[in-house]
Amino acid sequence: MPKKATERTALEVGRLKAPGVYAVGGVAGLYLQVVESGARTWLLRATMGGKRRDMGLGGFPDVTLAQAREKARAARRRLEEGVDPIEERRQARSALAAARAASKTFEDCVEGFMKAKESEWRNPKHRQQWQNTLDTYAGPVMGQLLVGDVALAHVLKVLEPIWHEKTETATRVRGRIEQVLDWAKVRGYRKGDNPARWKGHLDQLLAKPRKISKVEHHAAVPVDAVGAFLVDLRSMDGMGARALEFAILTAARSGEVRGALWSEFDFAEKVWTVPGERMKGKVEHRVPLSKQAIELLETLPRFEKVEVVFPGVKGQVLSDMTLSAVMRRMKVDAVPHGFRSTFRDWAAERTNFPRDLAEMALAHVIESKVEAAYRRGDMLAKRLKMMQAWADYCDAIPKAGNVVPIKSA
Repeated sequence: MPKKATERTALEVGRLKAPGVYAVGGVAGLYLQVVESGARTWLLRATMGGKRRDMGLGGFPDVTLAQAREKARAARRRLEEGVDPIEERRQARSALAAARAASKTFEDCVEGFMKAKESEWRNPKHRQQWQNTLDTYAGPVMGQLLVGDVALAHVLKVLEPIWHEKTETATRVRGRIEQVLDWAKVRGYRKGDNPARWKGHLDQLLAKPRKISKVEHHAAVPVDAVGAFLVDLRSMDGMGARALEFAILTAARSGEVRGALWSEFDFAEKVWTVPGERMKGKVEHRVPLSKQAIELLETLPRFEKVEVVFPGVKGQVLSDMTLSAVMRRMKVDAVPHGFRSTFRDWAAERTNFPRDLAEMALAHVIESKVEAAYRRGDMLAKRLKMMQAWADYCDAIPKAGNVVPIKSA
C-alpha cells in the first residue's frame, strides 16, 4: 500500500495550480493532478489486478477534498473485497449505455419498423395507411410507453373499443402492433412473448373476427345488366370511360389499368403483361386480350413521348377516382372494382369454365400452398377463350335506353 502523505487542507489544495501530481493525504494513493491547461482532477493510485493503475475520482473543485477522500476510501474498500472498482465502474457505464440504447418507445419502434420495411410497401398510400392506423389507435395508449413495457393490458385497451364496431380495422391494427413488437424484440428493445399475437393468446380473449364482422362487398353491376351498362359507357367521351371499359373487358383492377404502358402490350400474341410491381400480389400477370379489348386499344390516340395507355390531360396516369367519377356521372350505384365480382358471377353462373381459371383471370393469390406448388403455368390459351367469351357476353345483350341506377344487394 502506498505511503500516506501529509494531509493537506482544503485551502492548501486550492492553491495547487502549477502542473504536476500532488499527494494530498488522508487516503493512501490520493492525488490532485494539475495539467498544463490548468484543469485539476482527483486520482487514486492503487494496485488493481496485479497492476498499478490510476482511477479518476472527478474534477476539482466540483469534487471537494472531503468528497475525493470519501470516494478514495470507498474504492479502497472495494479493493479489499477483491473487486476492481475501475472495471466495476466500466461495467456499470456499459450497462447504462446499453439500457439507454434499448430505451425505445413504441412510437420510436413504429418509426424504425416503417423505415426497415420501406422497400416492401406497395405504394405510398399503403405505407400511409399503416402509419395512420397505428397513430390513431395505438399511439394514444402506448405511443410514449417504453416498448419493453408494452403488455397485454395495453394491447387490449387499444383493441377492445373497436373490436366489434370496426372489426376489420381492429384486426389490421392488431397485426401491425404484433409486427412492430416482433421487430422490437429482434432488435433487443424488449423481451418475452408478444402480447399482440393472436393464435393461442388473443383468440382466447376476443371474439373471432369472422363471427362478428359484417362482410361488405364492393357494389357491383348485376350480370344481366352489364351489356346495357357497356352500351351507355361506350357513348361517353373521355379517357376515364375508355379505361373503365378496358377494365371491364379484362377483369383487371383499376390501378393495373390506369398504370398500363404501351410497352406492356404484345398485339401479335394478344397479351398484356402487367409487371409485378403494379400487381397486388407482386407477381407478374399476363392478361389475354379479347378482340373487343384489342379493338378498344387500337382506337386510342397515341401521344408523342407519352407511354401511358390511358393518360390524363397532361399525359400523367389517371387518378384513382377517375373511373369512379365516370360511374357517378352515369348514376349507377356501383363501383369499378365491382365489375370483377360481376365477371366472377358470370363465370360461375353462366359458364362451365373451371373455378381456378376465373381465379387466375382475377390474379387472386392461391391460398393453398400445395395447389400453388403444383400450378406451374398460367393457362393463357384457356383463359383467352374465357375472356373472349366474357367480351362476347358483354356485347350480346345491348339493351336500349339509359342505364338506370342499380341498387346493390
